[in-house]
Amino acid sequence: MSVAQHSIIKFMSRGSSPAQTSAGVRVEDFEAAALPHLNQLFRTAARLVGNRTEAEDLLQETYLQAWKSFHRFELGTNCRAWLFRILHNKANHQRRRLWWKKCHDSEAELESSLEYQPPINEQLGDEEVLLALERLPRHYREAVLLADVEDFSYKEIAAIHRVPIGTVMSRLSRGRKLLRAELADVAESYGFKNEKK
Repeated sequence: MSVAQHSIIKFMSRGSSPAQTSAGVRVEDFEAAALPHLNQLFRTAARLVGNRTEAEDLLQETYLQAWKSFHRFELGTNCRAWLFRILHNKANHQRRRLWWKKCHDSEAELESSLEYQPPINEQLGDEEVLLALERLPRHYREAVLLADVEDFSYKEIAAIHRVPIGTVMSRLSRGRKLLRAELADVAESYGFKNEKK
């Protein structure tokens, strides 16, 4: 069990003795709807922020926000997509906060505070594939991850990012094309030949 899973389960078990909060939300309903998606959310969080510790923090913030807002969630609807929307909103907020800080900190302070963390090898096996994925622009990388790794439909991705389906299709097409170009040399080293040369 990862640190994030342990922290979230500890947070959920810390509640008061009744199994229902003042807003009428049952802890069991939240656990049944939200906790099965914990590993998928963690994998995506790790890809979005590129660092295990930050991914665990992002996941905790996501589940905390989901718990606070669960009284507005309609049981029986797509909890997975709802959680991914919260995750992406939290990640975007974190990026904006980091960007703002980066713009206002001096360059020397920034260099001393940032430290390179190698990407986490969760499900994808080859380091070259992970590095190629990390080199994609953020919007394309997120679309490719949600569609090809997490198996979300175009409609679900559009709802998560709050963009039209056509934008999702465009980002996927361009993201996959860029990923193919990044991986051309890797494919040749595995014996695959490019037919369009």
